Amino acid sequence: MNLLKFVCAIITRALFILVSLVGVWRVTLVKEDMYWILLTLLFLPLVLEMIITLKRRKGQDYKWFSPPIFLFLISIIPSIWILELHHQQDKANDHQCRKLDSWENLRRVITLNETVRNLTYQNYMKNINDALSTVCSNDWILALHQILLILLIVGKWLLPLGGGVTRDKLSQLLLIFVGTAADILEFTSETLSDVKENSPQLVYIILAVWTWSMLQFPLHLAVVNKSDSEGELGEQDVSLLAKHSTDIWGIVEALFIQDGPFLMVRLTVMTYFDVFHQMLIFFAIKNFLVVILNLYRLAVICQDFRSSGRSTSQGIAVP
Repeated sequence: MNLLKFVCAIITRALFILVSLVGVWRVTLVKEDMYWILLTLLFLPLVLEMIITLKRRKGQDYKWFSPPIFLFLISIIPSIWILELHHQQDKANDHQCRKLDSWENLRRVITLNETVRNLTYQNYMKNINDALSTVCSNDWILALHQILLILLIVGKWLLPLGGGVTRDKLSQLLLIFVGTAADILEFTSETLSDVKENSPQLVYIILAVWTWSMLQFPLHLAVVNKSDSEGELGEQDVSLLAKHSTDIWGIVEALFIQDGPFLMVRLTVMTYFDVFHQMLIFFAIKNFLVVILNLYRLAVICQDFRSSGRSTSQGIAVP
């Protein structure tokens, strides 16, 4: 079992580094400058963390926080920022590329020369590089977003469990990750498509909110709580935060990390940048409902806690 944990820990971090390396390769390609290869220096903290974790913790993750996922985000987010900003400044060249919007176009991209068996290794790699470089920048960026989110979920699944994290809690966390990833992908793809050519400020705002929302993945507070310890205390000694830590953290995530910021960005897009269409209205209403319902849930939790506290104190006072 220890060998399996060891292997899973290495494979997961190797996948993180591989995807980050693809992002750096794409940056050097679109920027046409090998100077950007220095982005690979961001991989060093992840490699160092892997060595320390394998040596001291036998690959086991932490309970409340996942350092490999956090360091993976640090290694790949700068590449996505650069690609997004470059794409917004170079949209005029999109018509010269190949879109991955059909099986036929995909087959043309991945099909190499018929004489591939007679090619040398250098020519073979050059053909692959040429084929990949013909793909549209928007498709490349969308693919990186998708792979990033999928790998965060699969990577968390493969990583050895942290102390105090059961398989049941892990399954709940993964389901939360799936829903969160879908919302974040929808936010970036839909909102960035609304950006006009003369609105670079909006791109920075969207990417900043997207980066902020990605911080949900290294944190495990939405599932891991103090339920094990609160049973040892008397009911009257349990605080509101200790009793409902999972619910409160979920509300905090919705209000300040995901739906709240998403709503503010969409309202800004509609009011300040004069962008208006049905899907934007729909998702803005959806974010608004989530915010309102979470505030309502917070009020219900506080009211129930006060009521239970009064009933407990009255029960103790009566002989």
